[in-house]
This record gives sequence, C-alpha cells and structure tokens, in this order.
Amino acid sequence: MQNVTAAGLGIGDDYPPRIMGVLNVSEESPYDPSVYDDPGEAAEYVDSELLGEGADIVDVGLESANKRFEVLSAEEELARLDTAIEAIESVSGDAVFSIETRYAEVADEALARGFDMVNDICGFADPRMPDVCREYDAAVVKMASPPDLERPGAIEHVDDIYDALKREGLTDKTIVDPAFGGWSEAKTLADDRETFHRLREFRGLGQPILVSINRKNFLRELADRTTEEALPVSLAATSMAVERGAHVVRTHDVAETADAAKIGAAFARDRLVEDVEGVAVEELDVTDARETARHLERLGGDSDWADEATTRVFELSGLSDAERGTLGAAAADAGVVFTTGTAGDLLAGTPAALARLRSTAGEAGDRLAGVFDVVSNPER
Repeated sequence: MQNVTAAGLGIGDDYPPRIMGVLNVSEESPYDPSVYDDPGEAAEYVDSELLGEGADIVDVGLESANKRFEVLSAEEELARLDTAIEAIESVSGDAVFSIETRYAEVADEALARGFDMVNDICGFADPRMPDVCREYDAAVVKMASPPDLERPGAIEHVDDIYDALKREGLTDKTIVDPAFGGWSEAKTLADDRETFHRLREFRGLGQPILVSINRKNFLRELADRTTEEALPVSLAATSMAVERGAHVVRTHDVAETADAAKIGAAFARDRLVEDVEGVAVEELDVTDARETARHLERLGGDSDWADEATTRVFELSGLSDAERGTLGAAAADAGVVFTTGTAGDLLAGTPAALARLRSTAGEAGDRLAGVFDVVSNPER
C-alpha cells in the first residue's frame, strides 16, 4: 500500500486515520453550518469547529456538487477563490487545506496561492489535473466519476467504480474515493451499500482510500433516521470503514467522527509488513477472491489465479459417519482441508479447490451434493 504525504501529513496504512472537515464558501451548499461567505467568520469556524475538534484536513468547497444545481464554470469558481484564500490565510491553527474542484485551472491557482492538496470530484475528467498536482507535488483525491466535467460521481454500476478510478491513471500521491451518495438518478441506495460492503476491494489500487459517508441516505434508510438524527449511524459506519481499510474520513461532525475512526483503527486487522534483507513482505488485507484479483491486476499478474489464492472456511454439523468418510476422500482429491471434531466438522479451501470438490457431487449423494453446491458458490 502506497503511503501519501500532504504538506507533511502522512496518509496510509502507516498512519492513523485522518479526519477531513468541510468548509464551504458556496452559498448554495445544503449544509448551513459549514457555509460562510465572510472570510473572518469562515476562519473562526475552521479554528473552533474543525481544527478545535480534531480535523487534520480542511476541504474547501467553491460550489455545491449537488446535481440539482447548475455546474459553475472554471471562471466562476475562480471568482470565489479569493474568499477561500483569505479565509485560510486567517486561520490560526495548523491544518492541511484541500481545494474541492473539478478544474485543473482552479487547482493550479489554488495550489499556487497556499492550498496544499486537491479534492477532484470529477476524477481527472480534466486530463490536465494529474500534471498540475505533480507539478506542485500535491496530494489529490480522485473521486470515481465518468470522464465528464458536468457529471461528478455519476457512476451507474458498482462494478464500474474500480475502472473509473483507474481511468487517466493515478499520481504517486493519489487518494481514491469510491463516491458514496446520490450523484446520479440511476445510482440506488443499495448500490451505495454494495460499494461499502466491497470497500476492501479498492485497496487493490494500492493507494489510500477516502470515504465521505457522513449522514448519507444509504445509512439513514437502514435505521429510518432523518439527517438530523443520523449521526449515530454515520459513526457506526465510520468505524466499519476504517476497519475495512479507509484512511481519510470526510465529515461535518469532526469530534464524533474522530472518536469513531479511532475505534475502527484499534480493531482493524494487523497486517504484517517486514523487510527481510531487501525483500519487502506485506500481508494483504483480503477476504475474498475478488479482492485478491484486484491486487493481482495491480501487480500485473493473472487475476484468474485469485480463486487459488483465497481461503474460505465452513463449519458443518449433522453429517453421518458415512458422509464424513465420503467427504474426507473427496476433499483430499480436491485439495480441500476437511477435519472432524467432537462437536462438528470443518471444511476449508480456496474457491478453486471447492469448485473441484463440487465436481464429485454425482458420487456423493443428495445431501452432500447440496453441501458442495453451497460451499462452492463464490457469491455466497
């Protein structure tokens, strides 16, 4: 996993989760507590409500990304940049400042005038964006998005998110964002939940991950909560996201989110990372073959081998002695581990080995054939 630095702030597996607070200088933005058009008031908000509560990064928005509003041109964003610059220059606390924009021209001006990093909500739809960020050695968040400056985040199928993040490449300091939220009419709350479920898969890109899930609809619906009531569900999801590999959490609720992220980090899986006489050894955080396949793709390997590289483990109960004998023989032939205990039995193997086990179903009897069908199904 590639670590990234943003103005000296480390982001990645080797660092604690980072909290990105939000400041908007866009009058149309929907979250009133974060919206300021007076630089002095904006700076006070950043110092007291964001940095004072533990934000590491402050993301400054020049326009609302809500699809209900007209997209501003680069010139219109630049007209608002002076307010943002004056605000960050008035902040007394220490923070990394990120400019949220889709335009390389705006990113260039913002980085030249004091911003530290870029949050590109159109995922390099402006093809000059990677070069601008490289020129300033700036970290950049790349949100999954079509190659269209007017359609930020509007990926219509979860399976396309990964490819959207790869499009136009990645800089050495790219942080990837799978784009949670209602960015298009075609994207459903179930799609967001599937994206969250598959969060570890994005580790296959080899870059740090940012999530923006604060009070989002896909969480609120599960608990039947309004936006005002949705902080607890956001915090639960934050802990889960960090445990699954997220490195930056973008939020309006800084203090509470920072606490939730600490809990997630404390219970995240320990991954072995060692250097053995110049040989780097890193244990990958994978739980299924699809996640393994993404790492194989990144390394230039054959993703078809993912089914041979990921183990699934099942507990069985209710087998007869004869079925145990049949299963034990079939498992040995297929390369699957089968062991019996006094209170049950354990079956473990790669998806490929379990598929080989299924091929013996015709000789196993109806009950075992049904068991083989279940354990060899990669979608379960």
